Amino acid sequence: MAGRIFAITGASGILGTAVARAAAASGARVALIDYAPSAAVAAELGGETFFQGNVDLTDAVAAGAAIDAVAERFGGLDALVNVAGGFRWETLEAGSWETWHAMFRMNVLTATNASRSAIPHLKRSGSGRIVNIGANGAVKASAGMGAYAASKAGVHKLTEALSDELKADGVTVNAVLPSIIDTPTNRADMPKADFAAWVSPQDLAAAILFLASEEARAITGALLPVTGRV
Repeated sequence: MAGRIFAITGASGILGTAVARAAAASGARVALIDYAPSAAVAAELGGETFFQGNVDLTDAVAAGAAIDAVAERFGGLDALVNVAGGFRWETLEAGSWETWHAMFRMNVLTATNASRSAIPHLKRSGSGRIVNIGANGAVKASAGMGAYAASKAGVHKLTEALSDELKADGVTVNAVLPSIIDTPTNRADMPKADFAAWVSPQDLAAAILFLASEEARAITGALLPVTGRV
């Protein structure tokens, strides 16, 4: 990873922070992009870390400006990790149509805009990588997961289509499919669960970094389950 240039969206969240730490520890130069105005991990990593806050990745123009700024700052881009997204549990009968719109924008549109903006830079890399965050819960959805699972299924199909589109250019596109990530929010929502069975952000970050590495050059279009013991 030494010297490789990473752009990580959703960088202020639990998973984005874990990916940023792992990438920096491996020697990568890290750019952090988030809708939030600040990210504690940016100050923690220091050095060459480049943070851009208040970026609305559902806006194609804003996404393009943020990705181009990364390439200008570091002289290129080797890997894009699309962590930005969201989750809502809501049944269709009792829920809101707005939830479906929100899940599409937060999960599919953010990844689409960031990826589209990154493509020219990743092609020039010679070993460009895109890693998306799908969901094991989108393989077979359960009650209350309709809007979220549908949006993450969209991420899965975006991954497959884009991998086929870019395979001749040496750019790989893959996704990890976590089950339940061990976060404070999930612990609070499911206090009686076996937290040890869940996927730690650090373990998920390790899988993401492998797919973003040069060693994963033969893997593209993969939807990799990272499910722990769930």
